[in-house]
Amino acid sequence: MEDVKYIDIKEDFQTVNEPLCIFNGEVSIKPFLKWVGGKGQLLSELARYVPKKFNKYIEPFVGGGAFFFYLNPNKAVISDSNEELIATYKAVRDNVEEIIKILMMYKNEEDFFYKIRSIDPSILSGSERAARLIYLNKTCFNGLYRVNKKGQFNVPWGKKKSDFLNAEQLRDSSDFLKNVEIVHADYAETLRNYAEKGDFIFLDPPYYPVGKHSDFKRYTKEFFYHEDHIILKKEFERLVKMGCHVVLTNSDHPFILELFKDFQIKIIETKRLISSNPETRTGKDIIVVG
Repeated sequence: MEDVKYIDIKEDFQTVNEPLCIFNGEVSIKPFLKWVGGKGQLLSELARYVPKKFNKYIEPFVGGGAFFFYLNPNKAVISDSNEELIATYKAVRDNVEEIIKILMMYKNEEDFFYKIRSIDPSILSGSERAARLIYLNKTCFNGLYRVNKKGQFNVPWGKKKSDFLNAEQLRDSSDFLKNVEIVHADYAETLRNYAEKGDFIFLDPPYYPVGKHSDFKRYTKEFFYHEDHIILKKEFERLVKMGCHVVLTNSDHPFILELFKDFQIKIIETKRLISSNPETRTGKDIIVVG
């Protein structure tokens, strides 16, 4: 592939009422959800590898969408295998005022939390479903999204009295999501259906575990196994050969470093925000560029 020119992006977030892409005004917002593996710490590093020109942006492991909201690209496809997450994105895009009205009736109290958590989201309307996830995300322990093998949200109440409704942020997020293709699918299906030459693709899979307690990849009832990382690497190679600009993040596990040894790799010191012990909240992330 010919040499790629990269664009510099501001490191500070700005909140706006109307969406403007980086190529017009370099305007970004913070994600409205806190998500395990969120890329807030890596944004300034990831920004170094944004091509100056690309067809569209694709993020098939979107999670909280920190990089998407940071870039605010002209044309984008975001997807995830987490059905609740994708339903929430669609509802925020299409019915944000309804979500805000519902959240205004909620309370950050223990009994109320467990009442909302016990509701089967499949019986709710799109707006109710989104409000439920946003509320649980903001009031549960450490903002951790985790489900059991039945796909049921099982994180306890966080006991903090912080606000869970930021109406302005939700409205800004809705603006940023306008005209964005939002897809419920696994990453491979999304890439098969949407990836084209010249696209900029950001791959942020569940990280390869680096310790015996590294089980926070369970953001759906399925797991991402050793073999899945090998398959993902083959997909990474396919996209590069197709002519896509591809950036991938993962842990600095020796297996991952060996797997992507033929590509440019940068190792970055980061903090982990899940552990209850602050002394264990350290680690290293890698950025792979193809």
